[in-house]
Amino acid sequence: MAIRIQVILIASSLLLTFVYGHGPAQPVETTVVIEGMIYCQSCDTYGSWSLSGAKPIASAKVSVICKDHKKRVNFYKAFEANTYGYFYAELQGFKMGHSYLDHPLHSCRVKLVSSPQENCNVFSNINYGLNGAPLRFDDKVIDRSDYKAVIYTVSPLAFRPTYCPPK
Repeated sequence: MAIRIQVILIASSLLLTFVYGHGPAQPVETTVVIEGMIYCQSCDTYGSWSLSGAKPIASAKVSVICKDHKKRVNFYKAFEANTYGYFYAELQGFKMGHSYLDHPLHSCRVKLVSSPQENCNVFSNINYGLNGAPLRFDDKVIDRSDYKAVIYTVSPLAFRPTYCPPK
């Protein structure tokens, strides 16, 4: 009888461990993310900030640079766009030393790095892609049990064509 009770207790314990996991759930750390698009500006709008007729650039690269309230770089990483020119930059390791001054909205900028297209690889300052595009918060948050992210957006960035025929 004692063996039977032990077997039932062990089986119950294993079942509870399987169902409820190994102790209390660990809190999921919130990830800071920056998303945006990278385009090749059309020759029709060359010389302006217009992106009318622009085409996305697959595998173009941008960098995210964050500085602390003393203007020291505390985060830098390059990110590559997908086949649609979209980038989703998870700032793994980004820390805010001062809760307001080191906040991503105030301390991070996105800059163009490179374009794989030989016919469209001239840097432009459209939406400040050359000087450092500011972020905006559009109230976009992902909150799942296994992943939490606060998403910031940067306005579309663009490279310019290397050659545009005269109009």
